Amino acid sequence: MSGATGKTSTFRVGLVQMRSGCTPQANLDAASKLIGEAKNAGADYVLTPEMTNIMEVNRTRLFASIVEEDSDHSLVTYRELARALGIYLHIGSLAVKVSPDKAANRSFLINPQGDIVARYDKIHMFDVDLANGETYRESQNFRSGEIAVVTDLPWGRLGLTVCYDLRFPSLYRALAEAGASFLAVPSAFTQQTGEAHWHVLLRARAIENGSYVFAAAQGGKHENGRETFGHSLIVDPWGRVLAEGGNAPGVIVADIDPAEVATARARIPSLQHGRRFEVVEPLAEPAHLRMVKGTP
Repeated sequence: MSGATGKTSTFRVGLVQMRSGCTPQANLDAASKLIGEAKNAGADYVLTPEMTNIMEVNRTRLFASIVEEDSDHSLVTYRELARALGIYLHIGSLAVKVSPDKAANRSFLINPQGDIVARYDKIHMFDVDLANGETYRESQNFRSGEIAVVTDLPWGRLGLTVCYDLRFPSLYRALAEAGASFLAVPSAFTQQTGEAHWHVLLRARAIENGSYVFAAAQGGKHENGRETFGHSLIVDPWGRVLAEGGNAPGVIVADIDPAEVATARARIPSLQHGRRFEVVEPLAEPAHLRMVKGTP
């Protein structure tokens, strides 16, 4: 089991909230402007939401608009932007083509030198039918990832996740046990599920792991008709909301003290107390009754 990394210098996080449309270049322009605003607000690490480059549910139009990672103009631009601004730039996810019929929902962490230092492909696919008639089948267009990813920032270790991953707490526990002090959750939560679960799930992941949670979100009515919840959140290891966005595109920032991770984990040392166990079905009859069956 791992605790905090021991790095204690404070830093400022900036979350970019977007309302991505169907045109990658327009989304690139909007994101670049907001990333610059986050830098101007003093951010050392900037996170954008899931599907920074495109929000498109139509399969034909999606695959006509996206390209392989090596050919992605937006990724090249983001690398140049990270270098120019001197920040850690975490692109929450881009849709990148990985085969003729599948894309990856891929997150990229870029260092201040413009190098990609971590990639993560979203593991859990959003295949659901909501009560209001909305239906999503992410697995039809996207290939799920198979590897959880942690990477080091100057201030501590970061665990990478994307959106629907949030509903699978074992992933976050594994990242925390691997030393993650910060958990990134770039998202595009639907309006319906966001209203019901967004705040409580993010605060729960922070509390149960004694970790900061950074959740940059998509928000508002999108060009393709989808409506997302917004409310980007920065949550501390005790579950307190340090900053929250609204429904419109914009930037939120908060100062992060990595020492708070060690403090929270010392107060509630659940990472040290976790145990492996088996799940079994109960016996049809209690053992003590079986032992005396047939006895006069």
